[in-house]
Amino acid sequence: MECQWKPDEQGLQQILQLLKESQSPDTSTQRSVQQKLEQLNQYPDFNNYLIFVLTKLKTEDEPTRSLSGLILKNNVRAHYQNFPNGVSDFIKNECLQNIGDSSPLIRATVGILITTIASKGELQNWPELLPKLCLLLDSEDYNTCEGAFGALQKICEDSAEILDSDMLDRPLNVMIPKFLQFFKHNSPKIRSHAIACVNQFIISRTQALMLHIDPFIENLFALASDEEPEVRKNVCRALVMLLEVRLDRLLPHMHNIIEYMLQRTQDQDENVALEACEFWLTLAEQPVCKEVLCGHLPKLTPVLVNGMKYSEIDIILLKGDVEEDEAIPDNEQDIRPRFHRSRTVAQQHEGGDSIEEEEDDDDDLDDDETISDWNLRKCSAAALDVLANVFRDDLLLHILPLLKELLFHPEWLVKESGILVLGAIAEGCMQGMIPYLPELIPHLVLCLSDKKALVRSITCWTLSRYTHWVVSQPPDTYLKPLMTELLKRILDSNKRVQEAACSAFATLEEEACTELVPYLAYILDTLVFAFGKYQHKNLLILYDAIGTLADSVGHHLNKPEYIQMLMPPLIQKWNQLKDEDKDLFPLLECLSSVATALQSGFLPYCEPVYQRCVNLVQKTLAQTVLHQNQPEFYEAPDKDFMIVALDLLSGLAEGLGGNIEQLVARSNILTLMYQCMQDKMPEVRQSSFALLGDLTKASFEHVKPCIANFMPILGTNLNPELISVCNNATWAIGEISIQMGSDMQPYVPMVLQQLVEIINRPNTPKTLLENTAITIGRLGYVCPQEVAPMLQQFIRPWCTSLRNIRDNEEKDSAFRGICTMITVNPGGVVQDFIFFCDAVASWVNPKDDLREMFYKILHGFKNQVGDDNWRRFSDQFPLPLKERLAALYGV
Repeated sequence: MECQWKPDEQGLQQILQLLKESQSPDTSTQRSVQQKLEQLNQYPDFNNYLIFVLTKLKTEDEPTRSLSGLILKNNVRAHYQNFPNGVSDFIKNECLQNIGDSSPLIRATVGILITTIASKGELQNWPELLPKLCLLLDSEDYNTCEGAFGALQKICEDSAEILDSDMLDRPLNVMIPKFLQFFKHNSPKIRSHAIACVNQFIISRTQALMLHIDPFIENLFALASDEEPEVRKNVCRALVMLLEVRLDRLLPHMHNIIEYMLQRTQDQDENVALEACEFWLTLAEQPVCKEVLCGHLPKLTPVLVNGMKYSEIDIILLKGDVEEDEAIPDNEQDIRPRFHRSRTVAQQHEGGDSIEEEEDDDDDLDDDETISDWNLRKCSAAALDVLANVFRDDLLLHILPLLKELLFHPEWLVKESGILVLGAIAEGCMQGMIPYLPELIPHLVLCLSDKKALVRSITCWTLSRYTHWVVSQPPDTYLKPLMTELLKRILDSNKRVQEAACSAFATLEEEACTELVPYLAYILDTLVFAFGKYQHKNLLILYDAIGTLADSVGHHLNKPEYIQMLMPPLIQKWNQLKDEDKDLFPLLECLSSVATALQSGFLPYCEPVYQRCVNLVQKTLAQTVLHQNQPEFYEAPDKDFMIVALDLLSGLAEGLGGNIEQLVARSNILTLMYQCMQDKMPEVRQSSFALLGDLTKASFEHVKPCIANFMPILGTNLNPELISVCNNATWAIGEISIQMGSDMQPYVPMVLQQLVEIINRPNTPKTLLENTAITIGRLGYVCPQEVAPMLQQFIRPWCTSLRNIRDNEEKDSAFRGICTMITVNPGGVVQDFIFFCDAVASWVNPKDDLREMFYKILHGFKNQVGDDNWRRFSDQFPLPLKERLAALYGV
């Protein structure tokens, strides 16, 4: 043991001087301190000095001692494996001896240091640590007991998994019963530590805790009305987690637990109230929710509604008294990073638009993002939202009387919370709300010009939750006044209102689609004016509103006067931004939508945009290679730049069609795509396959020479574990088949088996099934002899997945393929013929020659089996199918 280690006085003074300097607010001093610390790390016993200052120099002030410990903690985190044995032993020893220091700050610092050493894999190499800490819990000295518990709580938080593994001989079998004894300790701080320690093991259903689950729950109930907020908070947290993992044990006490949580959700301490409020969110996910909660709704509803008012703290943080701030530049830290969603190719459905893969709703209850901290208001609103989805219109009985009072309240804070309530219940209670909307929507439209900015911004959000209904009514009644007012709010003098209005307008665009065409000039006028007005953060949201507008109105945007308004400001931004600026993401996404909508109207702008996208891809690939070869010299590039660029190229190919041919001819895009298609990152491959499909449609003569290289890569990417990659690869194969014709033959064996497996796989997402069916049909259309022998293996799922998509070119070529294959292998369809009949009947207007193919197959089958057998067979058809086939095909 090197306990005899003594510091050199001069060295000690030098380090103390550094610690003092590092507390200076001056940045240049800070920087020189950092450099000196780096140099000192060269000396093996530098860390001995740091622990010495923390644990032995009682004459120094506490902040300096604690800082010394925190610098040591960072060193442990960075280079613990290089500490000489003597040094690490000295540090461990000092920690255990000083865990009971009389200063709470020093105790906490020692605790952080212990857990950092433990989480560096040292729990195994420090066998005396846990037994020693557990022993110290029994100390008569409060500081020792509290310090040891603080350290144990941190270790339980950081190393829960290892503590419950065989590596350490399962210490929890001793620790958990030990912690439970301390639930009744006379010090609130210690009771709180004890619950917090046990709480770490609930979600993982740790065996050692499950054995003591009943005493644990009893002890929690005993502490339910503890006078210490921290204890109540931990009790609430435990009950919320138990609700998820041991509902069986809580059910007998459910009535009392709900009553208790109702009280705690109104706790004076907001942290306790917030933990308790989580209970309602978790309960809503349990199947028993309706049954156990329905009797409590009359009490619960007003509590949640009351929690939705802004607290005084919120208003200070939100600068709620600042009405005009549009001229104040944004704080760069407030701007959330943007994540680009890569392109997925999907089919159009009957009676609706294309369905993205199980998209998350973007209209979360995020009305005040700047305090992105989860708070009681957000939690109450989220709870009301999920409960509205559970109880549907039954909830309205309790909400409506409250709403009447809130929405027309003279005090703005109360009125604002009422508008939030109205938005929160929109999804779950929509049916029951419909009778009230003719009165409420005009009232909300009036609130859009309230004098309080926070009222205007929440009203934007709530109205966006009802746009579906607004759009279903005659446009002059609600849509036009709503749109007019929202456009004014987009030009509000308050940044939060601008942001809320822009987001709400994007939602309105998605719902209204072409209903907006008559107002396009007016809409563009506003959006373009906002370009000159917005600060940084809202500009990013404005791009989104413009992109969504282009997606929603499509080719209606392709008019010279609209292009003249919209393109100059977009191109100006495009020229201002550097290649490494992340603001390019939303701008590229926006331009991609605009290019697709404008089609030939985008031609004057396409060359510089195309060129820059190719450059972005090339730069990123080059940087990737450098990083792979010399990781110590070159950082890994941000591949989002390449993904967004590939997606914009797809948008250009889709919008410009054959016009993109010269651009492709003059660039090396196919070589770059070949590299992207083999990238390790799935999103890069996903976007490159979408681009491959779009270029195949737009200018196949340039793609054709590469097909022999591309097809094997497409074959290896038909892995349904990566849904979007697989989906886009499948779609590209179908597009290539149509262009290749019978030349596709050598490539069929590379892909057919995988496609048949995917279409028969249970739980495959709808988009992937539809694209797989279309591609199998297209392969069969161009190479019937190769694909038809497998007909029986895929005909049933093939028919069921294509019956719901709209008549279009892709569906047309796929059905021609299936008919051709049936002609080659009629036996393959016999057992599933009813599914084929159903799929044929799903066509609204097939082209004449396709209708003729259907006619021949249906009548051929009928003649083959004879009238009697056909009658018996068609008697199994549902009536609408029978009538449809008789009317259209005379069978």
